[in-house]
Amino acid sequence: MTSQPDAATATSTAFDLRGRRAVVTGVSAGIGSAIAIALAAAGANVAGIYKTDPEGAERTEAESRSFGVDTVFLAGDTGDVSQVDRLAELAVDRFGGIDIWVNNAARLLVKPMLETTDEDWHGLLAANLHGYFYGCRAAGRAMVAAGAGGRIINVSSAADILVVADLSAYVAAKGAIVAMTKVLALELGEHGITVNGIAPGMTVTPGMNTAIFNDEKLREERAQLIVLKRAGYPQDIANMAVFLASDAASYCTGATYYVDGGWMLTHPPV
Repeated sequence: MTSQPDAATATSTAFDLRGRRAVVTGVSAGIGSAIAIALAAAGANVAGIYKTDPEGAERTEAESRSFGVDTVFLAGDTGDVSQVDRLAELAVDRFGGIDIWVNNAARLLVKPMLETTDEDWHGLLAANLHGYFYGCRAAGRAMVAAGAGGRIINVSSAADILVVADLSAYVAAKGAIVAMTKVLALELGEHGITVNGIAPGMTVTPGMNTAIFNDEKLREERAQLIVLKRAGYPQDIANMAVFLASDAASYCTGATYYVDGGWMLTHPPV
């Protein structure tokens, strides 16, 4: 049996990510940007990928580097397996390995199912589901080969439980990510690799603001339905990511953590 570490020492170092090698997808804005910066603030070197908003990616990279860590970002599409594999290779070449991989890149499609075209469906799943599979596989292969364990974190959404109309493809992808997280946790546990998910509730991001809650009054009305009486912010999600990436979460795997301000307490799943 593994010996239990000294409590004081374990607590003081549990969230320290110095020397860890992290990969984050979708780093130009919102949750992905906040996660990349938070991991860097905790001491991790960070590789990232973004599809749009190069200026936003530059800001994320500059803020991450301000913590004295190494960073490398590239433009690409996580729906393209060759580009995800290129990201993994870049991280290994630059940092010497991968300890943490966060799948976050996604986009919204707000459209009734009966109006959703084949192109809409497949285009949405390319980034929102296929990209997560490619990322999990690339990360898992690199971590297993290194033999030192690791952390895989999948950002999904509370929308797979608290369903919203006109988001059929988006919700389908998010539900599949929750299921894939459980299966991969079973497969990689023997290698010391944990696999967990983060499901944000109503979170103020550029995508949410423009696609769903583009009216400030509507956002405030919806926020009053949440136990904590506010929407979440990217930093709330980033804090959970740092926890799951750290030694503090070494005994957590196969779960999806809902960071929703207690929303499901007032709107529980049926």
